[in-house]
Amino acid sequence: MIRLLALDLDGTLLNSKGELSPGNRRAIKEARERGVRIALVTGRRFRDVRPLALDLGLDVPVISHNGALTKHARTLETVAALLLPLSAAHEVLRIGQGMNADAMVSDDPEGMGLLLYDHVNADNHALAAYIQWSRRVHGEEEAHSSIQRVPSLREYLDHAPVHAAFSGTCRGMFEVAETLRRELANEVRVLSTVYPKRDFALVDVLHPEASKGAGLAAVAAEYGLTPAEVMAMGDNHNDLEMLLYAGTSVVMSNAEPELREHERNFYLTGSNDEDGVAAAVERFILTT
Repeated sequence: MIRLLALDLDGTLLNSKGELSPGNRRAIKEARERGVRIALVTGRRFRDVRPLALDLGLDVPVISHNGALTKHARTLETVAALLLPLSAAHEVLRIGQGMNADAMVSDDPEGMGLLLYDHVNADNHALAAYIQWSRRVHGEEEAHSSIQRVPSLREYLDHAPVHAAFSGTCRGMFEVAETLRRELANEVRVLSTVYPKRDFALVDVLHPEASKGAGLAAVAAEYGLTPAEVMAMGDNHNDLEMLLYAGTSVVMSNAEPELREHERNFYLTGSNDEDGVAAAVERFILTT
C-alpha cells in the first residue's frame, strides 16, 4: 500500500504556466484523505516552495535544492542537510565563472534561505526574470532577505553553502556541467535540468551524496516507511534517483527521453498540462 507520494514540481505537479490545476489539487486532497502523506520534491530552493506546501496544508518535510535540504515548511525544522563543502564550492565558482557562466549560491540552511549572485550576463534573460520574480513573489519587505547581489561570491563564501548553480542555454550549460563533472569528479554532484523547448537549462552543484532520492529516503525513514510504500513522480534528469528509490515510479508524458525510455520501465502518465498527476493518483492510490 502506498503511504507516501513524492511529487516533483516543475513539469510534473505544476502545469507549463507554473500553476497547480484544480484537478491535481483535488487528487492531492483525496489522497491525503486516504491517509497518504504528500512530499514536494524539487530543485527549487526551500523558500520558493514553502508557500505551496503551506497552501496545501502539508505537514511532510519539503525536499528542496534537489535533496540537499529537507525541512518542515511550518516549523523550519531541518530533517537533513548535505551542504556543499567550502573548498569544492570555491572550485565550482572558479570553473563556472571562468566559462562566463552566471553563478548563484543558495545559503542560510537553518532559516528560510538566501540566494546570492554577483553578475548576470545581458543575454541571460531567464536568470534576470527569476531574480525579478523572486523579489516580487516574496514581497518588498522580504526581498532583501530572500535574494541579494554581492560584489563577489568567492569573497562572500567563507562557509559551506547549500548549493551552487548556473543557468543559461542548453548547449552552454551542457559544457559547464561536463567540465565540472570532469574536473571535480567525486568532489561534487552535478545535476542538470533541461528545458529544450525554451533552450534553457539549469546546472545544480551539490554535496556528492545529495539527490532527490537521498532526500526522499530521509523523509521515508522519518515516518518508518519502506520504498515499497513510496510512490514518486517526475519528468527530468534530476528526478531519476527518487524514481529508482520508490517502489511505484511514474513519469510524465512530457518527461525527458532518459526517463520515458529507462530500463526500469517507469509507468507513463499524461503530461503536466493534462493533469497527469491526478491520473496516476487515481490509478495507484484512489482505486486500490
